[in-house]
Amino acid sequence: MRESKQAKLARIHAQYAILCKEIPEPKCALNFSNPFELLIATVLSAQTTDKRVNTVTPELFDYFPDAHALASASQIQVESIIKPLGFYRVKARNIIALSARLDNNFNGVVPKNMKDLTSLPGVGRKTANVVLGNAFSLPGFPVDTHVIRVTGRLGWRKDWNNPNSKPNPTAIESEITKYFAPSEWTNLSHRLILHGRKICTARNPKCALCPLKASCPSAII
Repeated sequence: MRESKQAKLARIHAQYAILCKEIPEPKCALNFSNPFELLIATVLSAQTTDKRVNTVTPELFDYFPDAHALASASQIQVESIIKPLGFYRVKARNIIALSARLDNNFNGVVPKNMKDLTSLPGVGRKTANVVLGNAFSLPGFPVDTHVIRVTGRLGWRKDWNNPNSKPNPTAIESEITKYFAPSEWTNLSHRLILHGRKICTARNPKCALCPLKASCPSAII
């Protein structure tokens, strides 16, 4: 039986209410003390874990605490600090270029809007949304692999049961944010990510332990 739009919306909000109870105080897993640190840490987090990024950023920011300092850094020195993250040569190049753009075009200040953020080297919509939501408390809905997987399995997306569809993060951001108030977008992303890491894992999802199993169209019990 096909689910009506009204029924789908009610189910989505009922499921999210459960996630809110399960994860009452979600927060960014990256350690940072200002918008610049979060921006750099988020760029570094590509293809690695937030936990691993947190092991290298203290030393990185001790040496290079702001955009001007990092823009003037030696690539070899930056590479030596972030080498444990993988893809360290490309990442070092990106964060140095990013810092130079910040220093030259924005007086070293991280901008507070999507257009300017995504004009920076190595910064896409996901990174920009992380910064907007967590550094500036502005509406931002980062779409990562966990968000893509969980919204698909929960049937929140219109293409969730189409095996031939290729998830488009920008389209997913547009679709899912229509169901929620902008003030909720950042916490929504955090909760979906945390749920994806702990329960709705890529391999062997823990459906039997999932608080959403009764209403999840993909649950394997």
